Amino acid sequence: MGPLEGLLVADFSRVLAGPYATMLLADMGASVVKVEGPQGDETRTWMPPVRDNVSTYYLGINRGKRSIALDLRDETDAALGRELARRADVLIENFKPGGLAKYGLDHASVSAANPRVIYASITGFGSGDGRHVPGYDLMVQAISGLMSLTGDPDGPPYRAGISVFDVMAGNHAVIGILAALRHRDATGQGQLVEVNLLSSALTGLVNHSSAFVAGGTVPFRMGNAHPSVFPYEPLPTADNDLIVAAANDGQFRRLCEVLGLQDVADDPRFARNADRTRNREELRPVLVERLRTRGAVEWFDLLVAAGVPCGPINTIDGGFAMAERFGLDPVVVVGDVPTTRHPIRFSETPAVYELPPPELDEHGAELRAWLKEDRDGV
Repeated sequence: MGPLEGLLVADFSRVLAGPYATMLLADMGASVVKVEGPQGDETRTWMPPVRDNVSTYYLGINRGKRSIALDLRDETDAALGRELARRADVLIENFKPGGLAKYGLDHASVSAANPRVIYASITGFGSGDGRHVPGYDLMVQAISGLMSLTGDPDGPPYRAGISVFDVMAGNHAVIGILAALRHRDATGQGQLVEVNLLSSALTGLVNHSSAFVAGGTVPFRMGNAHPSVFPYEPLPTADNDLIVAAANDGQFRRLCEVLGLQDVADDPRFARNADRTRNREELRPVLVERLRTRGAVEWFDLLVAAGVPCGPINTIDGGFAMAERFGLDPVVVVGDVPTTRHPIRFSETPAVYELPPPELDEHGAELRAWLKEDRDGV
C-alpha cells in the first residue's frame, strides 16, 4: 500500500505535465482515472519510437491508471465526468483557462458539489492576462530565457533535450496537491492549486533568475561552462570528455592530488573558487594536459574514489547501465511494459506498480457502471 492509498484522482489532463503528475500520484498508491477524449491522449500518436505499435512517449507517463473515454460535448458523458469529479479527492486538468466551464467541470462548479476536492490546474502562462496563450514547453523554454542560456557562446540558442518545464510543472503540481491535502486533513477544506509552466521555468532557472532579480545581471550562453564555478564542465581525456565538477576548494585540492598537480592547488591564482573562475583560461589547459593521459572511465573511478565529483558523458543506455551498477534498479516491468522506476523510495510505504499504461477506454465499461451507481452504494 502506497502512502496515498485510498485517494481518488480524476485526471482530465493530457500530453505531459498533468499525466506525469498523475503517474507519480498513482505510483504512491492513489487510484487514478484517466479521462480521455474519443481520440485519446495526443501522446498515443507521438511516434516513433514504439513498443508493440504503442508510442513509448505515452507508455512512459501513464502507468498506474484506468482509462475512460468521454466525449464531454455529449451531455451523458459530461454528466459522468461531473460525477467522477464529485467523488474525487483530487482533480487535475490542463485545459486552457475556462475551457471546462461549459461542461460544469471548472473549479467553481466542481467545488460547489465537492467542497473537499483539491482542484489542480496546470496552464502555460497562468489564468490572468496570459490565459489565451497556448502552453507548450518549447514556447516556455524560449520565452523564459532558458534557450538564451543553452548552446555555444557564438552559436544559436538551443532547447533542452527534454520538455524540462513540463516535467518541472508536473512535479510542482504534485507538491501543491500534497500540501493542499495536508491542509484538508487539518481543516476539511479543499482548494484550488494553480501551476503554470512559465512560473515553474522562472523558479527553475534558480541562479540565473537570481542573477537578474537580485543582481541586475542578464546571464548569457557559456556552452557547458558555469558562470560561477570552475572546473565545472566537460574536459577532454584520452578518449572521451569527462564532466569534472570540483565545486569547492577541498574538492579542487583532491582533484589536483589525484592528477599529481599538488603545486597547482597551492598556486594563488587557483587557490579559491573565485580565483579559479577568474583564471579559468590559464587553469583549463593545465588540467587537460594531465587528464589526457587516461580514459574517462578510468579517471571516473580514480576521482570518485577520492571524493571528486565527475562523470562520463553517456548516452541514455549508458545512464541506465550506470544506475544498474549503483544498484538503483532503474527499470520496473508493469504488466509486460518496462518503465522507469519511481524516483522516491519509501521505507514503509513503497511505490506501487500494479497497472500498465491503459489502452484507450480500457476500463470504460466498469467505470461507467461504477459512476452510475448511487453514491451510497459505492
